[in-house]
Amino acid sequence: MSILVSTQDAIMTIEFDRADKKNAITAAMYQTMADALAAAEKDSAVRAILIQGKPEVFTAGNDLSDFMNNPPSGSNTPVFQFLTNISHASKPIVAAAAGAAVGIGTTMLLHCDLVYAAESAKFSMPFASLGLCPEAASSLLLPALAGYQRAAEKLLLGEPFPAAEAQQMGLVNRVLPVGELQSYARARALALAAQPASSLRVTKALMKGVSLERMEAQMAREGGEFRRMLGSPEAKEAFSAFFERRKPDFSRFA
Repeated sequence: MSILVSTQDAIMTIEFDRADKKNAITAAMYQTMADALAAAEKDSAVRAILIQGKPEVFTAGNDLSDFMNNPPSGSNTPVFQFLTNISHASKPIVAAAAGAAVGIGTTMLLHCDLVYAAESAKFSMPFASLGLCPEAASSLLLPALAGYQRAAEKLLLGEPFPAAEAQQMGLVNRVLPVGELQSYARARALALAAQPASSLRVTKALMKGVSLERMEAQMAREGGEFRRMLGSPEAKEAFSAFFERRKPDFSRFA
């Protein structure tokens, strides 16, 4: 399996389990995660959700081979089901990220309530570098979190940034040694699970409710632009360069 889903002590754990491919996410993996989040929403025995990868890597983002064979063609495709479910989850979500967190590996964290990172974590959102645009409402949420200039640096250049900077930006709550990360994140999830469930739901809804409509509208706008840009010459050059293991050349595109 590429995604492990388990429930213990009122915590549903969703774990990337494809380390040989750097936990790159396929459409089937998105569907598994979307279904798990939907099940957690309905299951009163689940009081918190924990998302984690491996000590070596959180996720390298989309599996580009699978992505090109199964491009998102509408708002009900697995990736958009996942984004809808994680962004609308009423129960608290804790994330633990170590190693690379690329693309959606970073943007999904904007929808988590508590985010912990290993000292080894490296975050990046290289959408523009691939001839694409941001997703997961990151074009709205990241500037609100980190300020426009810092968000612009991360989204326009797509360069990796370390866990310490992610904490300064407000994306990460705490940075820990990699050997302590998962146990600490699970302890935080257990602390949430011990709280009154209704209080957490209402508190989370109050904090997120003000911007929910804007987030939904921005995510829909991004999704439309993203699907359109997948067919652009720039995106084709970026993906060809990736598979041919060369540097892309965008100089001939206006």
